[in-house]
Amino acid sequence: MFEARFQTFDDDANPGAARPRITALRNELKKRGLDGFVLPRADAHQNEYVAPSEERLAWLSGFTGSAGFLVVLADKAALFVDGRYTLQVKEQVDGGLFSIEHLVDSPPHKWLEDHLTAGAKIGYDSWLHTADGAERLAKGCTNAGATLVPVEGNPVDTVWTDRPEPPLAPIILHDMRFSGEAPADKLKRTRAEIAKAKIDALAISDAHNIAWLFNIRGSDVAHTPLPLSFAIVPAEGRPVIYLDGRKLTNSVRDNIETLADIRDPSDFIRDLEKLGNQKRSIRIDQATGAEIVNRVIVEAGGNVSRGPDPVTALKAVKNKAEIEGTRAAHLRDGAAMVRFLAWFDREAPSGKITEIDAVEALESFRRETGQLKDVSFPSISGSGPNGAIVHYRVTQKTNRRIASGELFLIDSGGQYEDGTTDITRTIAVGIPSADIRRHFTLVLRGHIAIATAIFPDGVSGAQLDTLARQFLWQQGLDFDHGTGHGVGSYLSVHEGPARISKLGTVPLKRGMILSNEPGYYKTGRYGIRIENLILVSAGPSPVGAEKSLNEFETLTLAPIDRRLIDPALMTESEIAWLDAYHTRVATTLTALVHGPDLEWLKQATRPLSRN
Repeated sequence: MFEARFQTFDDDANPGAARPRITALRNELKKRGLDGFVLPRADAHQNEYVAPSEERLAWLSGFTGSAGFLVVLADKAALFVDGRYTLQVKEQVDGGLFSIEHLVDSPPHKWLEDHLTAGAKIGYDSWLHTADGAERLAKGCTNAGATLVPVEGNPVDTVWTDRPEPPLAPIILHDMRFSGEAPADKLKRTRAEIAKAKIDALAISDAHNIAWLFNIRGSDVAHTPLPLSFAIVPAEGRPVIYLDGRKLTNSVRDNIETLADIRDPSDFIRDLEKLGNQKRSIRIDQATGAEIVNRVIVEAGGNVSRGPDPVTALKAVKNKAEIEGTRAAHLRDGAAMVRFLAWFDREAPSGKITEIDAVEALESFRRETGQLKDVSFPSISGSGPNGAIVHYRVTQKTNRRIASGELFLIDSGGQYEDGTTDITRTIAVGIPSADIRRHFTLVLRGHIAIATAIFPDGVSGAQLDTLARQFLWQQGLDFDHGTGHGVGSYLSVHEGPARISKLGTVPLKRGMILSNEPGYYKTGRYGIRIENLILVSAGPSPVGAEKSLNEFETLTLAPIDRRLIDPALMTESEIAWLDAYHTRVATTLTALVHGPDLEWLKQATRPLSRN
């Protein structure tokens, strides 16, 4: 009945394949006079999702997580992952071949310092590391009496004989109906930021920023409509975009060339070298700029200004068209979610549906809107104990039937031309226990605290993060992830620079879209998360106020499971917020759902009673 077209459930991990591949790499390193090699899970743009041709770490080790780092020496190898992947890595990787290390608690540069011998030469691909990251690794090597050496051509590519070809997806124009601003105007604002920074040019490595700046989109990577590219925007003169011309139709090329020159990616380094020879000052984004970019400019005699790419902050503040677009996207996405939730409530009690069935059903309901371009990330579909794995990805191997008495957590989103969505709902199957209801209600109260926050200009996500955790903290509980991340406009579902977390130091500005997703995870039992997207908007103007105030508009439209709530733990104002939200959901979506789904919606959005 249902199928998934934008995500798969294969587990490609093959621990047994790693040993001969590591042996082949060690032989190649020996030929090059190297004693080891360091390899991050990264591409030249530091993208969250990378093309198959860039999945070197997965091919070499078997580990398929989105964050990882590998060190291969002649006699040992270490794989570094963060807390999200401690369970997954054990299933995918040969523990006899790799020691498993914590990416944050025991970072690679410290491991190198402790394990290298004096005189060792450790290779690295300077396209895959930021300048800051390479400096940390170099320091670790130096402290051990070793040397970090850039390589010409990645040695993994030499031994990866069946490596996929780089992507060549067509580039399309992002219509002004959705972008709301012409590239010429975006360039003007960008150049104003370049002038403020007192630099001569901006080197852009972040393909999201180039897509936004020039109103182009593509499909070179999964789930994010990106055309992989680089760009240089000078303080004066024509910008240059570096991309494979085979991705362009004549009309798209003509459109881009009204504002910028188009050159092959191989020209990017050459042009940076020219700017260096001219003693120019060039901004490189600390988060995405490759170390080779930094090195080429410095060696040519230029001045590198390391700091944030100003386009990142401009992109994060959505304009009127983008805001209206995301509201429209959430309207159709909400209707698809209601259809899914109603279907789930009808089918789950049978005990016959699985986690994969749920993913396929939800994607199908989204596709039936006729406007879904992709899912915004692989759906997290976890029943019972799998729901407690924060970044769980269901595979054919891990797929579970959804049983009565369990919680089911589904975190998913859609990519539409007018907006990007991301929503998590936790659903009761059967009668939930008192503990489950208590934990869910504590999470809900934190969610409502964020949704109803009023805060002055200049406040950052770090200052609001506590609001989401306060009720869990009072019970000695917490969750080990941020409360919210930025979201793009038909771009990345995880967008900087702002976020709601203890690390979110960037001030929140009107027009930013973020997630509001506190949770609680009972290891081996269940997971709870409630996620809506929220828009920073103008707040109230109380008499006597001395500061401009902001608040959040909740964009996501879907019922929150009333069966999981203990009203006795809530205040009157919290219940009022939930009832108002459900009234808005019902009123807004009634015209978009029909028959049994409409009846389900009416029941799911009834006022909450303390009785």
